[in-house]
Amino acid sequence: MSFSWKIAGISYLKYTQVCARVVRNSLKEEQRLVAQRRDEQGLKYAKWESGKQGELKPVEEQRTG
Repeated sequence: MSFSWKIAGISYLKYTQVCARVVRNSLKEEQRLVAQRRDEQGLKYAKWESGKQGELKPVEEQRTG
């Protein structure tokens, strides 16, 4: 099995994002709009301490902040 994403020097996550974008762009107009709206949702995380959930933050904030 070839791992072309490794050869290109990108992470697997970036590779899957590129693949997902290609698939979304190949859809017909109506389905593409639905898929693009779904793509706008982001991943969030929360730190748990003493059994209580902290504030939800987007994952992008975690990397930069």
